[in-house]
Amino acid sequence: MDAPPEREDCRPFLRVAALMRAAGVNVPEILAQDPERGFLLLTDLGMRTYLEALDTANADELFRDAVDALIRLQRASHPDVLPPYDEALLRREIDLFPQWYLARHIGMTLDAHEREMLAKTATLLVANNLAQPRVYVHRDYMPRNLMVTDPNPGVLDFQDAVFGPITYDIVSLLRDAFVSWDEKRVLDWTVRYWEKAKRAGLPVNADFGTFYRDFEWMGLQRHLKVLGIFARIRHRDGKSGYVEDTPRFLRYARGVCERYAQLAPLLALLDRIERRQPSVGYT
Repeated sequence: MDAPPEREDCRPFLRVAALMRAAGVNVPEILAQDPERGFLLLTDLGMRTYLEALDTANADELFRDAVDALIRLQRASHPDVLPPYDEALLRREIDLFPQWYLARHIGMTLDAHEREMLAKTATLLVANNLAQPRVYVHRDYMPRNLMVTDPNPGVLDFQDAVFGPITYDIVSLLRDAFVSWDEKRVLDWTVRYWEKAKRAGLPVNADFGTFYRDFEWMGLQRHLKVLGIFARIRHRDGKSGYVEDTPRFLRYARGVCERYAQLAPLLALLDRIERRQPSVGYT
């Protein structure tokens, strides 16, 4: 790893790698390090990511391994070790949606009623997110950052880990930026995670319906954030390889809003967005 110190601090990577390895998660071993100059020598977890390997036949097995690794990480959680996934951070992430996706990417100007609605919805989502039990959160636990290895999976890109809502990583895994699954299958995988988490003594809600609502509302916060991030990558950084996947997140967000009456006002805004641009199908 070559991380120029003036652009990136590799010390969080070192700290989280040690934490995850102690939890029994397969992460690169640090063979040598010079953090002052930004150089790390790491073991190689191979070339095959979950994103490349996943298909309908092997998804159950690969996600089972990913869930088991996630639970090992969550069981190792302690407060005051990782930065908190607090209200300020959650709100900053949601604010990327109106700033970069609505205003910059599709040129939509919100009226006063829509701005108020979006602010109220953000408050509703963040309150739910903060009320959830807190564990270690990888923050990008998705197929592109999981490697097919032995033991499986190998986990990468964890340097931004925080202490936050228990549903964040499982919803990141199952409602991914680059591959989608039908809702019946997502529900089944979520139930399997919830059952294993309960057996492991993790503080998931005893009622699955409540847990699944938390899963969906946490996911909606992430969907809005990613819409903003992908638009920012396109317009600030000049990279177009991400914004093409924004229709996937609009579809995720719409699905959540359709299932909860409290989110109906946001659904109306999504309807307006959809009328402004052609729909794109993804698998």
